[in-house]
Amino acid sequence: MTQEHASRPLEVACPQCRKKVAWIEDNLHRPFCSQRCKLLDLGAWADESHRIAGEPAMDETEIDEMIMRAERGQE
Repeated sequence: MTQEHASRPLEVACPQCRKKVAWIEDNLHRPFCSQRCKLLDLGAWADESHRIAGEPAMDETEIDEMIMRAERGQE
């Protein structure tokens, strides 16, 4: 590995816009390129556009019903 290559910081793609971003301590928004991209990503999670695969979560009513059935000895 050359000296020049060793001193270059790692570059990653911004998860929002795919722009190359230097992974350095001075980049307060990493892995994003900017505050704007960071907030756009947060907004996508907040409005549930982004999701983690898996079973859907139970709501409180379903949990209460499951507990009542278990207390009565039903499955």
